[in-house]
Amino acid sequence: MRSGWGAWFARRISLSLLTLFLLSLVVFAGGQLLPGNVGRTILGPLADARAVAALNHQLGVDRPAIVQYLGWIGGLLHGNMGESLEFRSPVAPFIGAALVKSLKLAAVAFMIVVPLSIGGGVVAALKAGTAIDRTISLAGLSLTIIPEFVSSIVVILLFGIWLRILPISASWPEGAGPLDQLRHLIPPAIPLVVIQFGYIARMARAGTIEALEADYTRTAILKGLPRALVVQRHVLRNALLPTITVIATQTAYLVGGLVVVETLFRYQGIGSLILTAARGKDFPMLEGGILTVGAVYIGATLIADALAVLVNPRLAPEMTG
Repeated sequence: MRSGWGAWFARRISLSLLTLFLLSLVVFAGGQLLPGNVGRTILGPLADARAVAALNHQLGVDRPAIVQYLGWIGGLLHGNMGESLEFRSPVAPFIGAALVKSLKLAAVAFMIVVPLSIGGGVVAALKAGTAIDRTISLAGLSLTIIPEFVSSIVVILLFGIWLRILPISASWPEGAGPLDQLRHLIPPAIPLVVIQFGYIARMARAGTIEALEADYTRTAILKGLPRALVVQRHVLRNALLPTITVIATQTAYLVGGLVVVETLFRYQGIGSLILTAARGKDFPMLEGGILTVGAVYIGATLIADALAVLVNPRLAPEMTG
């Protein structure tokens, strides 16, 4: 069993490292293709062409792309994400601070959406074909197609301006306590919950229905076990397997796909940082931010796969050998 776990884990780690390498190539190439001149962006449109060229040479952005990539990737392997072209200081502290903020917002959204959507999906499955099932399924599908900027504006208008029960900005004052921070994070978390609810609830419903129709469930019912006990011991354990994967795949969105939400609520997370870096042609900041989001996504997927294998070892064929 231990050797099987080791082989499975080593294979997944290898695939993850390969994925990160390919992502680094794509991210670097995308940064090089962005229009604009770094020196001109920093010095302004009226700067002398010689000064712009000198700054570009000083920053190293006039070197061949392959030389720039090797220097960048070599620094990453030594724990150095490079120096921001705009702030002229190491990139890592900026990305670290922004990632922590995004993780806080993602954690608040997760604490709301995971139990709410799983509970809704399970209830819909247990009441399949009824008005309750149709209501939950239709609500989830309808909420999924609402763009984040629409739901964010509705939250700001409804709770921040008309009712005045929540702040319209997610940036809390310095020295704010945990409860005050949570109060500021709830408004931007609501649009994330709205768009995530439908995905997770739909998978929880499908997994629960499949588990309810499985042979082991029918056997347990024929043995005379109470329905609540059957659902708790046999149905939910197998029904939540696909849901775990869906939750993990949404982690990257919650951490890195928050550009619209963070912008509207004036929250300085990783999504906002990436957008600012792209506008300012700050390639080290942009590349480091996107690669960090990719690493978070891969890590979350790896954890989800490990949890799924723990729940059902048959998902890892090499472990059963």
